[in-house]
Amino acid sequence: MMMIRKTGLLIALIMLAAPKLTMAGGLAYPVIPNFAGINPLPHAAAQPDADKDYKVLFDVTKGPKTPADINSGVFHVAKAVNIMASADVPLSNLHIVAVLHGKATASVLDNRHYKAKFGVDNPNIALFKALRHAGVTVYVCGQSMIKEGYQLAWANRNVRPALSAISTLIIYGNQGYAYVKQ
Repeated sequence: MMMIRKTGLLIALIMLAAPKLTMAGGLAYPVIPNFAGINPLPHAAAQPDADKDYKVLFDVTKGPKTPADINSGVFHVAKAVNIMASADVPLSNLHIVAVLHGKATASVLDNRHYKAKFGVDNPNIALFKALRHAGVTVYVCGQSMIKEGYQLAWANRNVRPALSAISTLIIYGNQGYAYVKQ
């Protein structure tokens, strides 16, 4: 009986000490709810150091499989935020930038223009908003917007039109951001 009490106490202490995670379907959503759920693995190898700063630059070039699907590259940006947060890295230590261009460009359109082009609501809008609230900066290549026939003002309000993807990649690369191709 004493062993059961000690085990119960240990479980309660672990749950109190663990970071607040929103769980759904067995997955955790520590920062970005409803998107990019992760499996916390606190005892896995290669854990990030919560005291260090992480600068990451995502180069997102692929479009979604269908217009009704979330862009998988943007999804992976959210997954990176949730993974790092599950390892107790505070948002203040995460400096994440995503640049969308090429086939990913249409993913940033506001709902009115996306729906006019594809006949469905833009499924990425809520994800871009959640990323912005998590401190992620998302850019779209201004050159790609123009090439595709979109006006810069058509980008949803959580995405910033940049001069170009090339210049943005160079700027952040020169600032020491780790490059991740999506």
